[in-house]
Amino acid sequence: MTKHNTPHKVVVIGGGYAGTLAANRLRMRADVDITLVNPRPEFVERIRLHQFVAHTGDATIDYGTLLGEDVHLVVDGATRIDTAARAVLLASGRALDYDYLIYAVGSTAATSSAVPGAVEHAWPIAEFEDAQRLRVRLDALPLDAPVTVVGGGLTGIETAAELAERGRVVTLVCGRALAPYLSASGRRYVAKWLTRHGIAVLEGEAVAEVRPDAVVLADGAVRPSALTIWTAGFGVPELAAASGLRTDELGRLLTDETLTSVDDDRIVAAGDAAAPSGRPLRMSGYAAGPLGAQAADTVLSRIAGTEPAVIDLAFTGACVSLGRHAGIRQIARKDDTAVDVFIGGRLGAVIKELTCRFVVSKRIRREAGEPGSTGWPKGGPRPEQPASASRATSA
Repeated sequence: MTKHNTPHKVVVIGGGYAGTLAANRLRMRADVDITLVNPRPEFVERIRLHQFVAHTGDATIDYGTLLGEDVHLVVDGATRIDTAARAVLLASGRALDYDYLIYAVGSTAATSSAVPGAVEHAWPIAEFEDAQRLRVRLDALPLDAPVTVVGGGLTGIETAAELAERGRVVTLVCGRALAPYLSASGRRYVAKWLTRHGIAVLEGEAVAEVRPDAVVLADGAVRPSALTIWTAGFGVPELAAASGLRTDELGRLLTDETLTSVDDDRIVAAGDAAAPSGRPLRMSGYAAGPLGAQAADTVLSRIAGTEPAVIDLAFTGACVSLGRHAGIRQIARKDDTAVDVFIGGRLGAVIKELTCRFVVSKRIRREAGEPGSTGWPKGGPRPEQPASASRATSA
């Protein structure tokens, strides 16, 4: 593309689902200089990290196959946003000037410091580096070594199912309930699959302590655990708060309904790290793409001097894999509340796999070739109360 003599500099922090799509979409204008900052040289498919750990799939993609022309990739970490100077300070010591900034840092594992021993002995799976370490540790264990997965959300279910199908001895500690996002019939289906594949599902149980070789439950029971995987909750990086920007209680950047920071109209958020009106959408790969597209549209509107659109995203449900041969496609209302309809079994697995491929091929890659092509279901009502911190891994 031919560039204007004085292009608008836009820096996108975070090369996940939201940030990568946003960077590609910004190319709708020829006079925008786009820099994508990411700490890794490859795109990470976080919705496949459980497969990576179990050796049933890869979780990285070369950015060269995903980014459009003229998107400059900077492999570095952002340490602070200097809003006064309009610059992003990097771990390497460099600084990147910007006219507009898209904040798409994503989410990470929630702290488990309240549970004794969890930080020292439990293994997270939220980041690629976590998954790499976990995979090495798992490979060093005998197949019959007891593995405990803490967290009954969709991440915990997928991790437990993947490992059990590979012959591992798995216990899933759910806390209050198994798969609280799913409908009652969907939860029953998942529970039956897990039990049929030898997974001990502990509902209404909480982990009170993690030891190197065991977990202690709230009732005092001690269960052997050669490896404890922690999937109970997600947090977000502290970059916004460290930069003096207002955040919600979890650390997500507070924005208005156009995803613009309440503190600085040059900063627009996208994905898991955005809290529009203090009422964030469910953390999910499903929402990340549309929010990335909307963030890019907001920046382009401000460059053009037009009024940005407000969030308009309808949910349709969630997909959950149960190993490589089964899954569940939960149907939901536009407000993201599950209805008593789901597709399970082999067809559910096919739908989940196609959905994962769609996120990359039909959204991100298509946006690279056709900036502005991404669409999404609309007409979803915004939640009246702040959303919970739970996260689904579904696309």
